[in-house]
Amino acid sequence: MRSLLQLSRRLSSLSSPRKQPAVLLGGSVRFFSETPLCRIDGAQPCGSTPRDGEIGKLVITLAASNSWQTHTRDKKVPMSLMTETGTIGGSHGWVATLKDGVVCLQDDLFPDASYSEPKRISLPPLQTLPHCQTQLVTNVAMSSASPDEDEDCILAVKFVGPQLSLCRPALGDKAEWFNIRVTDPGFFSSRVMYSERDDMFSMPGAGGKLTGSWDLENHRDKPKLLAWHFTSLLELVHSEWRALDNCSTTDHLVESRQTGELFMVKQFRERNNLRGGRMEQRQMMVFKLVEDETPLPVGDGFAWPTRDIGDLCIFLSKSEPFCLNASFYGHLRPNSVYFIDHNEEGVFDIKTRSTPSVFSPFPAPYYIPPQSYLDVYV
Repeated sequence: MRSLLQLSRRLSSLSSPRKQPAVLLGGSVRFFSETPLCRIDGAQPCGSTPRDGEIGKLVITLAASNSWQTHTRDKKVPMSLMTETGTIGGSHGWVATLKDGVVCLQDDLFPDASYSEPKRISLPPLQTLPHCQTQLVTNVAMSSASPDEDEDCILAVKFVGPQLSLCRPALGDKAEWFNIRVTDPGFFSSRVMYSERDDMFSMPGAGGKLTGSWDLENHRDKPKLLAWHFTSLLELVHSEWRALDNCSTTDHLVESRQTGELFMVKQFRERNNLRGGRMEQRQMMVFKLVEDETPLPVGDGFAWPTRDIGDLCIFLSKSEPFCLNASFYGHLRPNSVYFIDHNEEGVFDIKTRSTPSVFSPFPAPYYIPPQSYLDVYV
């Protein structure tokens, strides 16, 4: 559960004179003050500075009222962030870097953040657990959008292998890492996400038939494990299943904060040797995870394959995945999965399983969700 301190901050913010009006849509509050959904396309080199070295003007694509619109902003960013290894992940628009064993959270890719006074939070040096490594990172996730102000905000860094590390960035000099050893090898390559509903960090195990959740209280050393019974699989011809067996598969957990639903997205990618060996999107499957209140002989809940998630759309990128209501943003396609990686950007239609995509370099493949003063849907 959210702490009383965090709740009081949000309640007090409701009376702040700088808050903007809100509109009620579909049972959720969307604030007029929120920033638009955007995608990071790159940066145009424009010089160098003693502080950041080579810099460039940020290039973004905004979700405008009736179309996606690409802009080159006056906002300048370090070109070091525009490489495949320049960042290790992101959440709520913040990106994380890792250099010489130190994780740094940065707001540089926020289109409206200050370049002259960027927020950059350097955390204590990492501590590597025995027989673990802290150089290769799967991804990062955060429990809130305010790691610089919210003392309850926790950053999770999932390393390739057994180590999961948690830290409260807003504590400044008092911040420390809490290192968790994940014993099940099925989680060694998993991506971590934060569940607001459960107030825990969760990961899918290999194959997605098991999920594990960790926090700093009851489930630090003993995770909450849930086994999922896959009721059926989507109808695919035998030749398609054989092709998917040869694909690289990534399981993504994503929570809709608007509806409280939890989804698992299976993403299948394959290597195209005719195109220089680049990885390309082949197929996706979306499952709705429903925990059963009574013990089941086959697991703790059901993973229902679905071709209809209603008005929702899911966003997958190098950042922590998130859901939005498509109707809030005019031209967004409901019942879809938007995805971006270093060389491909596209939209997967869940109903038809079609995947129109564009191949182009995306040096910092991030979707940045809308940010409001309150960072909350109620």
